[in-house]
Amino acid sequence: MSKQGTRQPAKQPVGSSAKSLKQTRQDKRREEQLRREEEQRQAARRKRIMLIGVLMVVALVVIVGAIWFVTGQNSQQANSAYPAVDGITCDQSEQSSVHYHAHLTIYIDGQRMLAPANTGVVNNSCLYWLHVHSADGVIHIEAPSARAYTLGNFLHIWQREFPYLDNGFPSQLNQSTGWTVYVNGKVYNGDFHKIVLQSHTLVTLAYDSPNAKPDTTYNWSGL
Repeated sequence: MSKQGTRQPAKQPVGSSAKSLKQTRQDKRREEQLRREEEQRQAARRKRIMLIGVLMVVALVVIVGAIWFVTGQNSQQANSAYPAVDGITCDQSEQSSVHYHAHLTIYIDGQRMLAPANTGVVNNSCLYWLHVHSADGVIHIEAPSARAYTLGNFLHIWQREFPYLDNGFPSQLNQSTGWTVYVNGKVYNGDFHKIVLQSHTLVTLAYDSPNAKPDTTYNWSGL
């Protein structure tokens, strides 16, 4: 039996081993870089979520505060001795969010009359959002928020809470017939209670007064 020569293991080139080691290091560095980038992305995502949460809380606080200021504060200022009329309260101080003026002249049986002074005003106590200070026909609309404030709102306040002023509340204002109505000098054919009071609206109500002339101008004196 012949002897076979001993097989020598193949020698690995020195350059190949160095390349393999270098590749391994590069792979590790790449993995480390990818890991750091992922951590940075997650950290940025957490910051965004936290920022959104903070902004939502701030927005909620602002909204709740605004609602409280517009509604809650006004209701706290209302004088319980004088109930709300048509949703209009009698507040301890004048409102300023909405502030403008209209004018009302009334003729009954040919006699000119104006709403009594302090209609809607309780001395040193409260003011309804619609009120007059002097017997000059000027209706002050001073409210916490904008809405359609009507002549009917003012007449209801006058009739329900201030009928004792001067000669009282004219009973004719409860009648739907016999009236000629003008708004800014023009004939108005609808229910005068539904007239929306806007800035410098001129309303003339004439009951059985064929010679009454409608108001077309008024000296607002800066009002």
